[in-house]
Amino acid sequence: MNILVVDDNKLVRDSLFNELTQVGYNVECAVNGLDALEKVKSNSYHLCIVDHLMPLMNGVQLTKNLKQNEQYKAIPIIFMTTQGSDAVKLLPECQLFSSVINKPIEHDQLLTLIAQLIPVKLSNDAFAVHG
Repeated sequence: MNILVVDDNKLVRDSLFNELTQVGYNVECAVNGLDALEKVKSNSYHLCIVDHLMPLMNGVQLTKNLKQNEQYKAIPIIFMTTQGSDAVKLLPECQLFSSVINKPIEHDQLLTLIAQLIPVKLSNDAFAVHG
């Protein structure tokens, strides 16, 4: 399964990349929403893990762009935040997120969310990552 991790913090990107690749996911990373949008246009992802606050294009703007596009709107979004999930749930765009998770990310919680959001049959599919 192909996952896109979007975060402007290199430590967070590296940590999630290492955790997810160790359990068998194909992971690519983007440094902000604009970078992520370009990657989504040229690659196939089953899930995006998106940070809330980033320069150039934040996580809310990225999610709105993805959900407005027929080709990408079915991609589940795990929205990461340091602002607290209760604050995010007050955002008008909250319904666009498949799930909201607080930072720092708890590994087991993240893996459980991924398993809930992605159909089991996809776990066994092998997809080549372009790029």
